[in-house]
Amino acid sequence: MSAGAQQAGGIPAHAPVVVVGGGVIGCSALYHLAKFGVNDAVLLERNKLTSGTTWHSAAQVRALRSSRNLTDLIRYSIDLYKNLERETGQSTGWIQRGSLSIATNPERLVHIKRQEALAQLFGVSARSVAPGEAKERWPLMDARDVIGAVWSPDDGRVSPSDLCAALSKGARARGGKIFEGVDVTAICTKNGAVAGLETSRGAIRCDAIALCSGLWSRKNAAMAGVAAPVWPCEHFYLLTKPIDGLRGHLPTLSDHDGRLYIRDESGGLLVGCFEANGRPIAPEAVGENAPFALLPEDWEHFEPAMESALHRLPCLADAEAKMLLNGPESFTPDGLFLLGESAETTGLFLGCGMNSVGVASGGGAGMALAHCIVHGRPPADLQEADPKRFPACMSSAAALAARAPEVLGEHYAIAHPGKQWASARNLRTTPLHREWRDAGAHFGQFYGWERPLYFAKQAEPKLTFGRPDWFAQVGAEVRIAHERAALFDLSTFGKIRVTGADAETFLQRVCANNMRRPPGRAIYTAMLNSRGGFESDLTAFRLVRDEYLLYTGTGAVRRDLAWLTRRRRRGEKVRIADVTEQYAVLGLMGAEARSVARRAGADSLNRIAYFHHADCEIAGAAVRGARLSYVGEPGWEITCAAKDAAAVFGALRQAGARPAGLFAQTSMRIEKQFLAYGHDLDTDINPLQAGLAFALDWRSDFIGREALLALRGRPMRSVMAGILLPDSDAHPLGNEPVYYNGKIAGKTTSAAYGYRVGAAVALALVAAEAGGEGAPVEVNIGGRMSAGRIIRKPAYDPDGSRMKAVGRETM
Repeated sequence: MSAGAQQAGGIPAHAPVVVVGGGVIGCSALYHLAKFGVNDAVLLERNKLTSGTTWHSAAQVRALRSSRNLTDLIRYSIDLYKNLERETGQSTGWIQRGSLSIATNPERLVHIKRQEALAQLFGVSARSVAPGEAKERWPLMDARDVIGAVWSPDDGRVSPSDLCAALSKGARARGGKIFEGVDVTAICTKNGAVAGLETSRGAIRCDAIALCSGLWSRKNAAMAGVAAPVWPCEHFYLLTKPIDGLRGHLPTLSDHDGRLYIRDESGGLLVGCFEANGRPIAPEAVGENAPFALLPEDWEHFEPAMESALHRLPCLADAEAKMLLNGPESFTPDGLFLLGESAETTGLFLGCGMNSVGVASGGGAGMALAHCIVHGRPPADLQEADPKRFPACMSSAAALAARAPEVLGEHYAIAHPGKQWASARNLRTTPLHREWRDAGAHFGQFYGWERPLYFAKQAEPKLTFGRPDWFAQVGAEVRIAHERAALFDLSTFGKIRVTGADAETFLQRVCANNMRRPPGRAIYTAMLNSRGGFESDLTAFRLVRDEYLLYTGTGAVRRDLAWLTRRRRRGEKVRIADVTEQYAVLGLMGAEARSVARRAGADSLNRIAYFHHADCEIAGAAVRGARLSYVGEPGWEITCAAKDAAAVFGALRQAGARPAGLFAQTSMRIEKQFLAYGHDLDTDINPLQAGLAFALDWRSDFIGREALLALRGRPMRSVMAGILLPDSDAHPLGNEPVYYNGKIAGKTTSAAYGYRVGAAVALALVAAEAGGEGAPVEVNIGGRMSAGRIIRKPAYDPDGSRMKAVGRETM
């Protein structure tokens, strides 16, 4: 049977791409695949288009998100929704009446002012308004407790069913094919890649599958051996009958302190909530073959939200309810959606777990998903949505059912620094978890791991945008690392072993630094994409001629494994393995680190040269000491078998080292201008603008070299730099606008208080003209402008002499 030929069931025997799911994401993906030239892609919907979550969406479209690229996806959606009718003749129901976010307490006011600053940074129209103007824009609102608000005029709403009709019409016009009433029963793979799928109406061979099947995506992904951590919760909104005095359309009102969103609907009101105690649902309880189904009304559960709504809108007391809609929506463990290729199966792409922003993001998310399929990457860095950002333990039914209600409840929470999830904890603990706990650690969860943030036997901290409760304790831990010797738990670093006769040749191609160094060398390197952007940065130890151990970021190991595996050429003798949990890693850092090593019977550590590693022994256990530092103090990263961690820790503690946590480490690495992937580095940033050209081996034919050669010697439009902020009331967090000569010139990427330099320090990506040494800048921190100056070298120990001060120096 020829490609594209019809089977008895009416579906083709072959398609280049099959989209599974006919909601807004699936329809948008098919539309954009066709727009990108894949004009014979197929969409399969088990029931009817929009019959899942899409049809009952409140369909608000608010542009601002936590990053520029996520915001740009929604701005793309807005433009698309405005213009689809002209292209297809089908209205999308787009109504642009703006949105109004109110604050009723000082911390919320800082939060929305930070959002306003982000909007200005990203080019989204938004401005602060006084309570009086907020009342004028929403006359039905009781504004007596409102202390401030932000007005965003470009936001709007859309009709979900009309939108999907327009997208599907546009897709069909370009050759896309849509089949309703087709159930996917199996996904076929071969050699770790998609080969096709089986359906209730026959099999389809294909090269790629886009899973856009909403709350059923976890089940469908499992058919291909892929973990998709999505889980449904009940989501409520109230619809009233027409209300006297309500004329025309109002902006969407966000009363996040009351956990509410409110807008007009058919002459009445739509009042939705993200209640604190969300309720999970077993996916099978929703019913796969019940199109347009809703869950039972539950007025008792909605009562707290109703009380908040009556407070905000007194007119509701006399309104007549039309219905209390209870529809299932899917959530992920961190509240951000899944978009991109899976780690486990090549050609299996996820577009799901939309966390109640599916319609708002749908146009842009579908475009980005299609871009991933056609071009092998999203149109811009979308690491926040990468499906590979979760460990396997976050995909269990137990973890998801525990976390999803909290994610729903935190949807409108204030984004305080240091905030941690309370549910689905202790999924992964390091080999020294008991020792850290006994030392009084306050833990945070990262990639499922419990990591010590700081050490203080005290009550849970009060979260704030000002000076945090842990400020003094973190300062004490920095002093330990600066003046004495500190122990940091680095065990959560991803560890990837690369072995085989072709290991050197392989790594020389996929890594940008010179990997031909002799055994015993530690090598800092990047893995770059073809555009020269960072896919990862890591440290490699060459152990023997045909074996390397790569240390990568805590949350990067699945992404890096997939990147390495998919770039191994046919016939290359290379084996790649995740060995993260086999080892513990301790950072022994500080002015007295050398003395501690000697007292612990490990004086051989003192003979290791800078950026070298060697086998040693501590407490009778074999360890590998590497002389390098992420905090700018002299010392070693010490790797041992997980089973030996307690003995090694005990010996170093007895020799005088003291625990220090992640917050101290972060403060110190920012003082040293050490860049962190996911904060300061991403796939859109290259080593030249990041100031990391020293880690490039121009003689090697590494991935990304041609792109960098084209940029080499040219002025960079933007550069990474440090900012010193002497204002004692400045508490930067990162992601704040940086102003130069009164105009936005960039943004902070990481920030912390620098205890060793006595001032707040930020890392920032700024326009080149603003990045000169000593340039005066201002940073908008929650609506307050703080003066600072650009520093091109690290704020602390700018030449690195202190960090390299132990033993014989060899670079």
